[in-house]
Amino acid sequence: MKADGSHRPPGGERRGGVSPITVKRLSLYLRQLEELAEDGRSTVSSRQLGKALGLTDAQVRKDLAYFGQFGRPGVGYRVAELAHHLRSIFGTDTTSNVAVVGVGSLGSALLRYRGWMTKGFRVVAAFDSAPSKIGRKFGNITVQPMSKLAGVVRAGQIRLAILAVPAAVAQKVAEEICQARIEGILNFAPITLSLPPEVAVIPVDLAVQLEQLSYLANPSNSKRKRNSGSRRRRQS
Repeated sequence: MKADGSHRPPGGERRGGVSPITVKRLSLYLRQLEELAEDGRSTVSSRQLGKALGLTDAQVRKDLAYFGQFGRPGVGYRVAELAHHLRSIFGTDTTSNVAVVGVGSLGSALLRYRGWMTKGFRVVAAFDSAPSKIGRKFGNITVQPMSKLAGVVRAGQIRLAILAVPAAVAQKVAEEICQARIEGILNFAPITLSLPPEVAVIPVDLAVQLEQLSYLANPSNSKRKRNSGSRRRRQS
């Protein structure tokens, strides 16, 4: 909650004039560039990059223009160079330390995942309030009590936290995380958090994602879309 009593907008907010949707597309560009690098490609055009992701070349150029001019006339984008610039924009050109808060089924799975380092993240700590979970080991990480959160965050220079607790306690736990000076929270709890504006929050609601997937996979919605398109053509 802000000082004036207002709440921050859910789902992240526009920072530095750049919308969360644009930032999401930057992630897609980076993944595509990494695939191109693996295939041995050295250059790519905005048209080729956009086509691979179902976007226009104009959209690609507009998104990248927020951060500078990266393309070269007659050449396009140098794959390795643009990937480096995007990692720098994300802050993943150096490794960020991450804490997992909540060691239930989801938190445990996230702690067992070994792919973080390849993307510039290192999970270095885990916390829970349940006595039965404190002391559990996941590789070289030992689950610690919430009372040690602030000290461990400072000592380990932890910037980011993954929140994987039940919705009923998510707001309270998120406030504790903020007090520990965490800069960003990836929120898996199905609740909109009300936190200080300087703390970045990205919600990950798996149920919402499945609802959207179910909508897209529902044959009746495809039929409705086709019928709507036919009506528009007749009206025109």
